[in-house]
Amino acid sequence: MSTIRRAAVLGSPIAHSLSPVLHRAAYAELGLDHWSYDRFEIDEAALPGFVEGLDSTWAGLSLTMPLKRAIIPLLDSISETASSVEAVNTVVFTEDGRRIGDNTDIPGMIAALRERGVEKTDSAAVLGAGATASSALAALSDICTGPVTAYVRSRERGDEMRGWGERLGVDVRIADWADAEQALRAPLVIATTPAGATDSLAGAVPDTPGTLFDVLYEPWPTGLAATWSARGGAVVGGLDLLVHQAVLQVEQMTGHASAPLAAMLRAGEEALAAR
Repeated sequence: MSTIRRAAVLGSPIAHSLSPVLHRAAYAELGLDHWSYDRFEIDEAALPGFVEGLDSTWAGLSLTMPLKRAIIPLLDSISETASSVEAVNTVVFTEDGRRIGDNTDIPGMIAALRERGVEKTDSAAVLGAGATASSALAALSDICTGPVTAYVRSRERGDEMRGWGERLGVDVRIADWADAEQALRAPLVIATTPAGATDSLAGAVPDTPGTLFDVLYEPWPTGLAATWSARGGAVVGGLDLLVHQAVLQVEQMTGHASAPLAAMLRAGEEALAAR
């Protein structure tokens, strides 16, 4: 009989998370019927106690907000990728009891863009300056050969993005959110803002747009993504990112070399359609 193995996603709020759908679809496709994947509503205060209470059946954790930084002091080590943005979204428990942290959002972004044919770009624009924006800059450090313009709402946010750029080796230039329509002319635009924040920009999409990466997946499509697609531009959505980063998590937690991306994407699409 196979040993029971457990994994879960932690965060707050967590009820909306698609991670259980994606990971369970992977387990089914891989024949891992002794694996389970759950979700737990955990805030920063409850995190240490939860982690300390896990037994040897646990293989890994997925972390969403607000836990991506709070988890770091509880780990034995983190990858260079996670260290670069001071954010961990994946924890793997080793056989000898060590807790290893990683960030699959960044390679997930790169993989999602590559799937749409974006291998390199000579410039890019980032809308927003939150935690996802720093991951976007980390991804752009790998694929963008020129400047990245970040459109932000405050000087403080601009300073943060400039600091991340220096740390990641990205030439970040700061622009005011009031001029965000100009961002849409870039060959690659990454929108990292909350739902509704870019709706007013939809009317400014150029006649021949480049590639838009909108990290939202619900509601989908966003107004900006819908207009972008209608005008012939390539669109990468939040579900693409979610699936690609989850593929990497499944591979790390289970030890399988190739997680079933197509089955996971299909499960995610069906779950969203049913909401």
